[in-house]
Amino acid sequence: MVNYGIYTRALKEHLIPATGCTEPIALAYAAAIGRELLGEMPEAITAYVSGSIIKNVKSVVVPCTCGMKGIETAIAAGVTVGRAEAKLEVLAQAPEDTPKKISEFEKICSIDVKLSDSGCVFDIYLVMEKAGHTSQVRIAGHHTNVVLMKKDDNVVLEEKTFFDISQQDTTEMLRIKEIYEYASTCDLEEVAETLEMQIACNTALAKEGLEGKWGAEIGKTLLEQVSGPDVKLRAMARAAAGSDARMSGCELPAVINSGSGNQGITVTIPVVEYARELGVSHDLLLRALALANLCAIRIKQSIGYLSAYCGAICAGCGAAAGIAYLHGADESLIEHTIVNGLAILSGTICDGAKPSCAAKIAMSVDAGLLGYAMARNGREFKGGDGIVKKGIENTIEEVGTLSREGMNRTNEVILDIMLKK
Repeated sequence: MVNYGIYTRALKEHLIPATGCTEPIALAYAAAIGRELLGEMPEAITAYVSGSIIKNVKSVVVPCTCGMKGIETAIAAGVTVGRAEAKLEVLAQAPEDTPKKISEFEKICSIDVKLSDSGCVFDIYLVMEKAGHTSQVRIAGHHTNVVLMKKDDNVVLEEKTFFDISQQDTTEMLRIKEIYEYASTCDLEEVAETLEMQIACNTALAKEGLEGKWGAEIGKTLLEQVSGPDVKLRAMARAAAGSDARMSGCELPAVINSGSGNQGITVTIPVVEYARELGVSHDLLLRALALANLCAIRIKQSIGYLSAYCGAICAGCGAAAGIAYLHGADESLIEHTIVNGLAILSGTICDGAKPSCAAKIAMSVDAGLLGYAMARNGREFKGGDGIVKKGIENTIEEVGTLSREGMNRTNEVILDIMLKK
């Protein structure tokens, strides 16, 4: 029996707009809160951040900064122009002179970045100082989860326990079987607004990625290989183009999935492209997107938001499941599609947010669609083939084991490589 409330809530909580890569934006959000608590511009800031934050902020452009990157830039942007009430759209209305404001602020305020030893995978702790006064802000567990707000000795908010995204949330674990039933029978009016916003925002980003000069132009590179009406290559290219723009500082918002704009783009654009190609009804598109998003969320529940495992793989498998649904696939065929896709690319590393994410997105969509092509022709990877287990939930759990346990050391090595001078 499907608990429809859980699946509706999962879509509404995981599919939210964000302007810019979510890790630097979370830093800007924390910084905006800290400035408001302090009541004035700080003269010194100490930032304690987890390794995964360092990895995902180092190489990505912060929106509204004319190409500026890094933790210090994200914090300075949040302090100088951020709107804390906007959360992950904290920089959405930043003025044109933001780069100048950041440069001037960095001349009068020292920003010291330290690696957090909290053990929490997602951890941002900012301490701001000015004229004997301090403010403290901590965001931990996920991008908008504020667990500490303090001005001098006055505690405004303190959550001593919180859910760490590096661990499984077994209280509301989704199931692929139930996802299929939910997508097929839910009241679309309850989720239509969320899904329509995802379509509008993410297709706009894809369009901008193809029309502008962003990143390594992976989307354009792929389209240059199209000699005819190739919907698969178009789906790969448009998804990659959205990431091209987003990783290089495009100020258009993305509707994210599982804390990631890239994953939101990956799970959306291919399904939309195939729906156009097939000429299906808009209601069917919405149901396919509900299924695709929930499948991606389910896989990420086992893996965790931030790890050495590239989250685009989850989203690519979700997109392929949604495309299979558009073609009339039943639950069994969708399950085989996901298992095949996971078997093909699981183990692809995440080395932070940066332009090459667009290429990984294209390959993830390709792998997912290969998984679907196999499944519809009665071909599948079976239990015992590498990490594949009998039953889709068991395979997803083992992929999570690979990520959480097997790739911990990989994550450390990636960070060491990225921080080498």
